[in-house]
Amino acid sequence: MRISYHKEYSSFLNRDMEYKIYGHAGKPMLVFPTSLGRFYQFEDSGMIETLREFIDAGRLQIWACDSIDEETFFSAHWNREERINRHEQYDKYITQELIPGILQQSKGNNGGDEQKILISGCSMGAYYSANFFFRYPHFFDTLIALSGVYSTRYFFGDHLDGNIYYNSPLHYLPQLEDEGYLNQYRHSRIIVCCGQGAFEDEMLHETRLLQELLQHKQIPARIEYWGHDANHDWPWWNKQIHYYMSSCL
Repeated sequence: MRISYHKEYSSFLNRDMEYKIYGHAGKPMLVFPTSLGRFYQFEDSGMIETLREFIDAGRLQIWACDSIDEETFFSAHWNREERINRHEQYDKYITQELIPGILQQSKGNNGGDEQKILISGCSMGAYYSANFFFRYPHFFDTLIALSGVYSTRYFFGDHLDGNIYYNSPLHYLPQLEDEGYLNQYRHSRIIVCCGQGAFEDEMLHETRLLQELLQHKQIPARIEYWGHDANHDWPWWNKQIHYYMSSCL
């Protein structure tokens, strides 16, 4: 398997950002870490090995990016406005610096074939992947979100001032009437999964709210709830990602 490490300066964040790429060709996949996680977490937690068959066959190429959670959603020092504004800078890093590079490299690695991105993550990574998917559907055609929350309640309580609202899918999606966005969702593959075991209660609640919302908007989605032994942890996410990837590629 081809693996490469990258460290590049972000003009939006005014700092270096790190990421790794796994594979040589195939569907481009962008994956986010869990809360306070790093770009190497996906590999360290066994997910790259779980997906090896798809990567080695040239069917999947993965970009594992870094987070700055300690400066945004989980900052212990900054106020709400500072935290959400810093996240908006991270948003611009992802959408205006990292993703254009992914699309360009993917096109070159796939003989000029332009493909949209499969975006994914577990726990906090599921929140990130869903939020980016719904805010920027022109970049993506597949979402695999595992054990996530889909609002900002967990981070900011009931506050929805400023940019907090625009990063809370369960709040901004009900108001969305733009058929351009809605049709892109309807023509994408949306997979949202949550276990029903330990430490999944909040994720389970918000997954059900998202399911109701998508049904109301007539957006097709595969929403599944695994058993009461399916915990909020990597062994289950490894099983889930392989199961769902088999139907996506």
